[in-house]
Amino acid sequence: MDGDAFFVACEVAKNPKLRGLPVVTGEERGIVSALSYEAKALGITRGLPIFQLKKQFPQVIILPGDYACYAHYSEMMFNIVRRYADDVEEYSIDECFADLTGLDRPLKMSYEQIAQRIQREITEELGLSISVGVAPTKVLAKVASKWKKPNGFTMIGIDTAPTFLKETPIGKIWGIGTQTTIFLKKKGVMTAFDFASKSHDWINDNLSKPYEALWFELNGKSVMPIDPNPKTSFDSIQKTRSFHPASNDQVFLLSQFSKHVEDACAKARHFDLVANTVSIFLKTRSFEYHNFKFKLDTPTNAPEIITNLIVKHFHKVFRRQVLYRTVGVTLHGLVSKKSINLQGDLFGGGLKSEATKKGEKYEIIHEQIDMLEEKFGRNVVYLASTHKARIRDKKEGMGTDANELDRNLLFM
Repeated sequence: MDGDAFFVACEVAKNPKLRGLPVVTGEERGIVSALSYEAKALGITRGLPIFQLKKQFPQVIILPGDYACYAHYSEMMFNIVRRYADDVEEYSIDECFADLTGLDRPLKMSYEQIAQRIQREITEELGLSISVGVAPTKVLAKVASKWKKPNGFTMIGIDTAPTFLKETPIGKIWGIGTQTTIFLKKKGVMTAFDFASKSHDWINDNLSKPYEALWFELNGKSVMPIDPNPKTSFDSIQKTRSFHPASNDQVFLLSQFSKHVEDACAKARHFDLVANTVSIFLKTRSFEYHNFKFKLDTPTNAPEIITNLIVKHFHKVFRRQVLYRTVGVTLHGLVSKKSINLQGDLFGGGLKSEATKKGEKYEIIHEQIDMLEEKFGRNVVYLASTHKARIRDKKEGMGTDANELDRNLLFM
């Protein structure tokens, strides 16, 4: 199940007078982050700066993102799915998989009827449009849910799958990225059908293990079970923000980096994680990326340590004559802090490096800061290096990072 223009759909559900009008969200970010189908029909795309949108499309309604509202609608939507299915995997804020296997008899409905009933109840009760795909495997169901939008309903069976796969470009298959698409096209694999038609040996000889699972799923064999458990860990945490006007003010850009590091580290601490590696990037007005990745001396979630290293490496991404529109920070190699502590106890011999000792001091400080924030709200205490970015956020009505409005909603 996949929501149609979900953020804007939530705005329309709140205010039905917006229905049928060109609407976009993202006013608080300075760029279009979501748009209605009516806005898409005008030629508007995600990422378009709001100031350009106002000049080119004065008729469009521009709204700030209301992320708490979207989280609430997401929860209500998935609760409707759970009326019928016990095993529901929340894949993103507006997308889920549900296992209907064996439910046809107790519910006295066909699988098609169950899925259509879920779709109808979400639309009638919440005012949201969703597209649904029903198939024997997750990957085929994903193909089906994207087949017809908005308000689409598509069923793919073992016998009909080839027809759909022949018309699906290989790059549109869930889990196949840009580089893999390029590689496969060089091998003559242009469609999902071409991929599914390859032999098992060919897949194993040319691709890594995850692609074998995709191959099985496209051929109708379910090997990717529904995971109904809430997500409790991350491979990485990214924080990024675009701004207008573009800037080459080093103090401002470093302040943006500092803010993102603080927010990413706060999220890591919330889930008791520490990072091994950090990557940073600056994106220019022409959408060129300048990035750099560095390894930490010891795993940490202390923003002071990471921010100091970003200052040290800043010259590797910054060009004085270039204007930048986006700053981003990603924490990589996230592991449980408990596992790091246990490893240190087992193999450290009681000796701790200066970096480890410094990290532990900051850890004590941030335990207290996190307790204050639980009581008084986000950002009651923050790094001085973040101040310039926080002040600008307040002026733009972004007192709270949209991604932090609900830390438990991990997919936002």
